[in-house]
Amino acid sequence: MTFNNSKSIIGIRIRLFTATVVFLLYIVLTYIADVIKFPFLSMSESVWTVILVCLYLLYAFYPMLLNYQYISYSDESDKIIFRYFTAGIVGGRKNSVEISKSEFAGYRQDRKFFGLIKSVILFQQLKEGVAQYPPIYISVLTRKERTRLLHSLYSFTPEDATEVKK
Repeated sequence: MTFNNSKSIIGIRIRLFTATVVFLLYIVLTYIADVIKFPFLSMSESVWTVILVCLYLLYAFYPMLLNYQYISYSDESDKIIFRYFTAGIVGGRKNSVEISKSEFAGYRQDRKFFGLIKSVILFQQLKEGVAQYPPIYISVLTRKERTRLLHSLYSFTPEDATEVKK
């Protein structure tokens, strides 16, 4: 199975771009062109500006707060391959995890912040013991993509590794 969530990430970027254009349009129409007249709904232009700035910042940093990541997953070869990076307003470092299916020791699914932040932690069997990888955040995946991913990981998990499955 191979998939990536590029459509979701592109959608997030397009919505952020649209919000930026709308916010800048408001600034131009309010302060430069003086088209929007105040008071509007009994609030001054500075109150509206503060409200819109707060809403814009919340919307812009929302993907970063929930750790949205671009994820590419493949189990087609003899390895399980994850490629991922943070998809917020500030892009993160590109990461890659490649684990041989024979060395795959299992996974654990974590949920934080009322279930909004979902992650998968992978384990690899080494000569020295079991190694744990940093979490891969799967919050932005659709329910169907998450189910497919977890089912695929489950199918490669050894029978004796039930303590790392969740």
